[in-house]
Amino acid sequence: MVSATDSPRKTELAAALHRLRSTLARLKAELELAELDGTPPPTDRLMGDVREALELLGDAESAAFAVSSVLVLDDDARLADLTARGLRRLGYEAESRRDWGPRRDREVVVFDLGLAESMPPAERAALKAARPIVVTGATDSVSHALAASLGASDVLIKPVDLEALAAAISRRMAEE
Repeated sequence: MVSATDSPRKTELAAALHRLRSTLARLKAELELAELDGTPPPTDRLMGDVREALELLGDAESAAFAVSSVLVLDDDARLADLTARGLRRLGYEAESRRDWGPRRDREVVVFDLGLAESMPPAERAALKAARPIVVTGATDSVSHALAASLGASDVLIKPVDLEALAAAISRRMAEE
């Protein structure tokens, strides 16, 4: 039986695979030109193409398997990176950043509440729409009210146990 979500998912998958094929063809052409010319390949451009291809592959996987990636935003870059690495070890596609930026489809956001104060209103609105999992070291009611105003799907107290975070991510993915 075909569900109502199958057709849009197939269209999304086809588009992602087409973009991936185009990026890989561009990468191949660059390598072939360098070989023909006898010049070293343009490493920076090739690395950019590889990064783009990996991103597009993630988009294709997301479309095909309804996979969600995880974006960890924390003002402590080291902690964000450790959290993302831990999530990758648990099988999640996870990356870390210190600031808000472009997001992928179905991306789950793990957000350090300490970043909320410095966010411009447009970013706050986008964060609220993302229904983040908020992590914080604060246990007071004001912090919980702030997390609720940001549309938090879950609030976890630092230090966050990776299994508890994985459970929150699973709950958040189930909402999609």
